[in-house]
Amino acid sequence: MSLDDDTRWLEWVTKQFESIAGEDKEIDLDEFKTALKVKESFFAERFFALFDSDGSSSISLDELLKALDLLIHGTETDKLRFLFQVYDVDGSGSIDPDELRTVLKSCLRESAISLPEEKLDDLTLALFESADKDNSGSITFEELKAELETFPEVMENLTISAANWLKPPDQEQNKRKTPRYLTRAYWHNNSRKLFFLCLYGLLNIFLFIMAMLKHADGGLWIMLARGCGQCLNLNCTFVMVLMLRRCLTWLRATWVVRVLPLDQNILLHQIVGYAILIFSIGHTGAHILNFARLSQNDGAYQLWEYLFTIRPGIGWVNGTASITGVVIQILIGLMVVCSSTFVRRSGHFEVFYWSHLSYIWVWALLVVHCANFWKWFVVPGVVFLIEKLVGIAVSRMGGLYIVEVNLLPSKVTHLVIKRPPFFQFKPGDYVYINIPTIAKYEWHPFTISSAPEQQETLWLHIRSMGQWTNRLYEYFRQPDAQTISNKRLTASLRSRRHQSRAQEEMFRSASCSGSVASNKDDAVELTMYRTNGTRRNSQNPVCDPAAQAELGDASSATREVSFLSEHSNLTAKLSENHRYCNIKCYVDGPFGTPTRQIFASEHAILIGAGIGITPFASILQSIMFRYRMRKQNCPNCSYSWCETIKDNEMKLRKVDFIWINRDQKSFEWFVSLLTKLEMDQADEEADGRFLEMHMYMTSALSKNDMKAIGLQMALDLLAKKEKRDSITGLRTRTQPGRPDWAKVFQKVSEEKKGKVHVFYCGSPALAKVIKAQCEHFGFHFYKENF
Repeated sequence: MSLDDDTRWLEWVTKQFESIAGEDKEIDLDEFKTALKVKESFFAERFFALFDSDGSSSISLDELLKALDLLIHGTETDKLRFLFQVYDVDGSGSIDPDELRTVLKSCLRESAISLPEEKLDDLTLALFESADKDNSGSITFEELKAELETFPEVMENLTISAANWLKPPDQEQNKRKTPRYLTRAYWHNNSRKLFFLCLYGLLNIFLFIMAMLKHADGGLWIMLARGCGQCLNLNCTFVMVLMLRRCLTWLRATWVVRVLPLDQNILLHQIVGYAILIFSIGHTGAHILNFARLSQNDGAYQLWEYLFTIRPGIGWVNGTASITGVVIQILIGLMVVCSSTFVRRSGHFEVFYWSHLSYIWVWALLVVHCANFWKWFVVPGVVFLIEKLVGIAVSRMGGLYIVEVNLLPSKVTHLVIKRPPFFQFKPGDYVYINIPTIAKYEWHPFTISSAPEQQETLWLHIRSMGQWTNRLYEYFRQPDAQTISNKRLTASLRSRRHQSRAQEEMFRSASCSGSVASNKDDAVELTMYRTNGTRRNSQNPVCDPAAQAELGDASSATREVSFLSEHSNLTAKLSENHRYCNIKCYVDGPFGTPTRQIFASEHAILIGAGIGITPFASILQSIMFRYRMRKQNCPNCSYSWCETIKDNEMKLRKVDFIWINRDQKSFEWFVSLLTKLEMDQADEEADGRFLEMHMYMTSALSKNDMKAIGLQMALDLLAKKEKRDSITGLRTRTQPGRPDWAKVFQKVSEEKKGKVHVFYCGSPALAKVIKAQCEHFGFHFYKENF
């Protein structure tokens, strides 16, 4: 660090100290806890004791500077010595098992991880036995240092939260950077969208100028009103074209998807909607100014008569142009306001939904308002009407019923719907669902989370984020919401056993052709994997196999391998979060999404944030089904491999799945499915696994934080020993914190598996970060909306 940087750091720390300390210019324990922002008081007390070098029960500025200088500027040995002192609770100069257990327990609380006491004992012993090289029954500083050196990623930036908080902001971040929209990478990766927007803008400009020239003799305000009006003719019909979901779904299967930005139809719909608002304001404003001029010049009518009466006779239907124009302007403004993000994302989706239905009145009034609008409207209007009629017919054909419900953590409702025989969809597609019991006239879009190969049922995973979704969750949470019928349960069991036999026959025939691995052996291995450690993990809802069976295996339509073992438990008493039912519902769809491009990719990266995993649940199941169909086995040994021959159905050579969750419980949503996917490729292939999974838990502290380093080391050691993660029960190790996207994409780029396509579903804020990195590496980025 240079002299200038050191001076700047000193000034910054002094300023922060003054903001923390009171009038006595000292920091006491309570102030230190607040400043450190730790969840567990153990670390605050240990750090405070080490910072307070004179034992005065308060920290002076000199003591703070000395301690922080060590943590920020000190050598690795200095930092490790500080860490050792934190772990050495009794100050004996060594760490015994009980001290280590106390520290790890605090680490778990700090990282918001819940594990049973027996699992905590296992973690403690795993780390202690690994570090205690001489089997002396205690860990010395040299032994701890030697153990930490086996984790080089930990030593890169060992620090604590206070050290980070009291570091001055990076000057590099304050420097002006080239705006993202002006970079070459952005224009290259968004070429189709930008080209389309340029054509759209030029067409509006052309129509505007032509209309102005045509009415040049009417004066400036008439020219402006006619120009805006002509653009409204275009946009008020084009906004409808962008929401022709069935047509767009069909076009996604053609060459048009390579020319037009069909995957961004919702974004374009929003852009056109704002354009309609701007043009309508310009059109209305120009007419008002023209009416004001006329009322002053000739005096035949007052301004209010021009605007709110039919006396002036303006318009082709009984002089109603002004009145209809005012109503249209109000409706357009209402639709734009109610479709804003803060309305849709604040739990008031119904406000957006019902206000958006005003488009029917807008189109009807536009036909009355403008003599030429019907010429623009007739063709797309007929197509739109046909789509609506087809949607009504499809949604009402056959009896659809919700036959099973699972209530998952974080208020997620898992619906299992009986699939009609004519219903065909692609992985990642979404549907609109109407449940009259919840709301008779409301339709809401949700991604299908089951695979197309699952013939009997459809899955929907619905997160409670608004009024309708909360009503749905609360309806099934009520103990008397559904009466479980013995006949209904018997019918469900009969249907499932029939499906089990059908699935078994399908895989037996596939196995005869040499394309499926030894499913019987896999089933035994999966059963052993699920039952192993049940006693020790019984208190952990995530890694407990019994809990996995209860939460995930109830909807076992796609768990082909484990059907026989799972069906024996169906007669057990249903839990309060899992029930069979027979509730009428209607489904409109399916509709295509950007993820339909996944099978045309060579290297696909699937990124789900929270409940954003739902489209990828369907995709992963479908991918692994096709993977199994291409898998070959040696008849003389246990060696297996997957054919890499590309075909029109699937060009994939590698899939990376990244799931980011805030807390531990969220992993319960699909942990049973992910376990099955891991077992499908238990034998690692020579060129690496076809599917690699990466789990991240953002509430857990990163490996280089002193408050978590011991825990993360213990989790790594125990995962290697037990060959499964202690947090989720998967073989894939759950990583703490957030992904370093630059490193993730750099690794993908170095693998050179082919053209990389990134598919994302989750929060818009994270989408911007990932998209920027994709542009930097030249990856294609696709964002799901449902």
